[in-house]
Amino acid sequence: MRGLVLKSMGSSYRVSIDSGEVLDCGIRGKFRIKGLKLTNPVAVGDIVEIELGGLGANVITEIHKRKNYIIRKSVNLSKQYHILASNVDLAILVVTIDKPATSFEFIDRFLVTAEAYDIPVLLLVNKIDLYGDSEIERLTELISIYEEIGYEIKLVSVLKKQNLKVIKDLCRDKITAVFGHSGVGKSSLLNEMVIGYEQITAEISDMHQQGVHTTTFAEMLPLEGGGYVVDTPGIKGLGVVDIEKNELGNYFKEFKALKSECHFNDCVHINEPKCVIKSAVEAEVISPWRYRSYLSMYDDGAENLYR
Repeated sequence: MRGLVLKSMGSSYRVSIDSGEVLDCGIRGKFRIKGLKLTNPVAVGDIVEIELGGLGANVITEIHKRKNYIIRKSVNLSKQYHILASNVDLAILVVTIDKPATSFEFIDRFLVTAEAYDIPVLLLVNKIDLYGDSEIERLTELISIYEEIGYEIKLVSVLKKQNLKVIKDLCRDKITAVFGHSGVGKSSLLNEMVIGYEQITAEISDMHQQGVHTTTFAEMLPLEGGGYVVDTPGIKGLGVVDIEKNELGNYFKEFKALKSECHFNDCVHINEPKCVIKSAVEAEVISPWRYRSYLSMYDDGAENLYR
């Protein structure tokens, strides 16, 4: 029997079957992605086969091929990985300019991960009702960088209910996964999008200007008019996973558009002469912010800075 995984709860899962019934299931067998060790072999958004058992002992026996997935390094286990969501039509990254501030490097790491698995991204800037002159200046910079590359950006205030209808319309009939640092208003956004859904929201920690985690497990929620939205745990950091260093530039859109003009076919845009990417950075055709993010990801020595 085929089903759609709606919620991952560690070693158990909630699965919707064709009749509309939702079943609690365990798993049988080992499921891997190209040999990667996973903390959650089954992810929200997976299409699975289940075997019905007595006394509620239903078992997931097979995972159908995923068209894509968003993956991160496990928070507690350095050599294991965690799938945040699979089979995603649209990824929304909720960002804020202040309280808490979302770094450009974090945005870039997320965009690279989404590009690697061919997932369209919408950057959703929340709390626009709170921004003064300095925040507006940084917001203008963010818009100029990412719209120039080709990413869609929407500005909202969940608190004031500004521009939320546009977001609901964009998500209709899609599987949309919503991501963001804790404290950016992700749970409040979902409370507005999903009828009858009330996720616990938390205030920002005064000491670190960080959000308090309010979502423990990923969960897929039905939207009025069709489609689902996936609530994911708040993420403080996002590592680049399963991408070869010499391929990294392919997942920066503006790099990919120019890389064929580099003198060397295998140019990685760091120390090579006659590099079109480095020249474009010097001319500010490519944002120096984006190039710094690229260097950080290439070295992955600055990983602890964004956690």
